[in-house]
Amino acid sequence: MTLRFDRQGLMPAVIQDDESNEVLMVAFMNEEALRLTRETGYTHFYSRSRQKIWRKGEHSGHRQQVRAIFVNCEENSLLIRVVQEGGAACHEGYRSCYYRRLLPDDRYEVVASRVFDPVAVYGHSTPQRQPVTDLQQSQQEASPEEVSRGGKAGADEAVSRQLETLLRQLYTAYQYLRDHDLSEQSHTSRLLQEHSPTYLLGRLADELQELMGVLQGTHRHRDLQADTILEGSQVGYWLLLLATTHRLPYEEFLPHQALLAGYQQAVGEEQAVEQQQACLSALATAEPPRLVEGLRLGFALIGRACALAGLSPLEPARDDLEQMRRKGLVS
Repeated sequence: MTLRFDRQGLMPAVIQDDESNEVLMVAFMNEEALRLTRETGYTHFYSRSRQKIWRKGEHSGHRQQVRAIFVNCEENSLLIRVVQEGGAACHEGYRSCYYRRLLPDDRYEVVASRVFDPVAVYGHSTPQRQPVTDLQQSQQEASPEEVSRGGKAGADEAVSRQLETLLRQLYTAYQYLRDHDLSEQSHTSRLLQEHSPTYLLGRLADELQELMGVLQGTHRHRDLQADTILEGSQVGYWLLLLATTHRLPYEEFLPHQALLAGYQQAVGEEQAVEQQQACLSALATAEPPRLVEGLRLGFALIGRACALAGLSPLEPARDDLEQMRRKGLVS
């Protein structure tokens, strides 16, 4: 066998339903994952974000029985035909990971129904994107058990946990791209290899200015909500890259807490401008306490923008994580 794994020792595997021919998912295998898949008869993959082997269905029970494995002409990808146990391959609870259609205006249209509830299976959920008016609307994403246990406080806690999960996953991915040179595949990895806080700060300043312009009505791409998600995710991106470059532990700046604080706190336009300037001033130093202050001010501004635009505070981080998934940098 002369399979050609990439420089990281990985190979993409397309998973297809053996009966319906539906494409269920795409994931990566290394030699060990492929060996385990062949030996056990159930699919195993390699998680690049967690850097470990995982068996499909190890938490949900929705395993994949292997029926046949095919190799492409260049011997650098696999097609695996399976019987999907439990009816769903996607961690979002859908039968296939390809449950959304891309529309001409770049929006997604959900074209399938969930087979299972991710909250019940994994203890968390990443629900379908939809506009919301305030945090109370976002609280609908909490499970019924959480709401019944703690009412609004319990729902607030659930939103906080979801946001923390999203931001921790992003931060872990950026740390991996800093510590592993994937410059040829990832512009983010190239930026982190260059270790240039001054450049990152300059880009952050540009995106903060554009985010303020969206809220003031002077900077438009599409509409208020879509532009707030776009610019908010960009501000979060440069903030996390600065934190990654300075090697700050997530627990030192807790971005999810800062973002939610900004979301819940009414801040006037003049005060927001002052916060923007204070954020950039603090991040221009190399002192950890000042860096933490600047990062928290920046994430608070993202939260404020979401509140003013009538968006869930989860939206910018979801958008950033979705971009990472599209590029194959997180599983």
